[in-house]
Amino acid sequence: MTTMTPEKQRTVPANLIAGALGGLIVLIAGAVLLVTGVIGGETTREVVQQQAPLARPVADAGKGDGRTVGDIYRSEAPGVVFIRAQGGGQGKSPFGTPQPEGAATGSGFVVDKQGFILTNAHVVEGASKVEVSFNEKDDPVQAEVKGRDPSSDLAVLKVNPDDAKLVPIPLGSSSGVKVGDAVIAIGNPFGLARTVTTGIVSAKQREIEAPNGFPIRNIIQTDASINPGNSGGPLLDANGRVIGINSQIATGGSGSGSVGIGFAVPVDTARQLLPQLKTDGEIERAYLGVEMAEVTERVADDLNLPAKEGALIQEVVPGGPAAEAGLRGGRTPTAEGLRAGGDLIVEVDGKKVTSSEQVAEAIAGKKPGDEVEVAYFRGDDRKTTTVKLEKRPNKTAGQPGGGQGQAPGGPQAPEGPGGGLPFPLP
Repeated sequence: MTTMTPEKQRTVPANLIAGALGGLIVLIAGAVLLVTGVIGGETTREVVQQQAPLARPVADAGKGDGRTVGDIYRSEAPGVVFIRAQGGGQGKSPFGTPQPEGAATGSGFVVDKQGFILTNAHVVEGASKVEVSFNEKDDPVQAEVKGRDPSSDLAVLKVNPDDAKLVPIPLGSSSGVKVGDAVIAIGNPFGLARTVTTGIVSAKQREIEAPNGFPIRNIIQTDASINPGNSGGPLLDANGRVIGINSQIATGGSGSGSVGIGFAVPVDTARQLLPQLKTDGEIERAYLGVEMAEVTERVADDLNLPAKEGALIQEVVPGGPAAEAGLRGGRTPTAEGLRAGGDLIVEVDGKKVTSSEQVAEAIAGKKPGDEVEVAYFRGDDRKTTTVKLEKRPNKTAGQPGGGQGQAPGGPQAPEGPGGGLPFPLP
């Protein structure tokens, strides 16, 4: 497996292709697999690492406001729910492989007294009926899926506030989280209700692949034990505030369970999307429609590029916004695994961009229908064009239903000697 550091190598799964076992994805550059599906009825998304050493929590998550782990558990666990989703008509996992029909289970947590519950999008994907249990004594109550965003792996459920005693868990902020901070995970692994585990923040700013193939950024990595069924449960700081939503885990090659590498969607992302998911049921994102590669000094020298940094277009989606604006992708395969001859993006709306990620961030701040001015090099000639952005499709080309008009490829790979691998814009 490629060695990663928080600063330079932020991507977890990369250059992935669909496989089997409820959605199996293979990392070409290393022995890492991403598994999505139902294991004994519990939903999870797993990054599987061959020959990974067992990692154990190394910090006392009871430090913070003076409360112990037990204090925080007794205070916040009543807000963690057990979710049972009856299978819908899709019959496929987020990665397009057959998924067992029937009931899948996961976790979630109450966010307010109105009955809204936050969980993972993959927990309730294709569900025809969703039930929520607040404790082991009372009967489950029916929940409505109010909103779902596969691109962030977040979903919002709604229950009748009169049907259960609601205990909202306070939302913290992920922006101030530091590597080494103590954390607490509460969820329902393997159907074992309200299990608590502790650990630390192992890394920040990771990047994982969403169920629809697009990248999720600013992910929190933790060594708190997270297992199938924890999906959608809260990751708490030492003050009992939600800092993340547990989404994916790493396991050994046999898929035997957590090895101390878990990934949580940052709560700041959830805060931003929650209002729109409640009201509109989905998130509309702007879309450029290109696949790009990072430009390093070595890549620039090898390909004789006119600039030492920027985003090199590898492929332009036919009929997409970039194609309509006249942007071109590469045509000539190179020893670095890239395609030479594509346009090199160096500015978006007059602001210099030095990487694919910066281009993606610029587009993420726009809405469908907005126009952006893109400056680029074609050969040695500097040009500009105006691109009218469109609504991002639901899936990438590598996902089921992803055809023309969808970004090809997988998430950005860790940087290596030849630069990052191709990376689709959100």
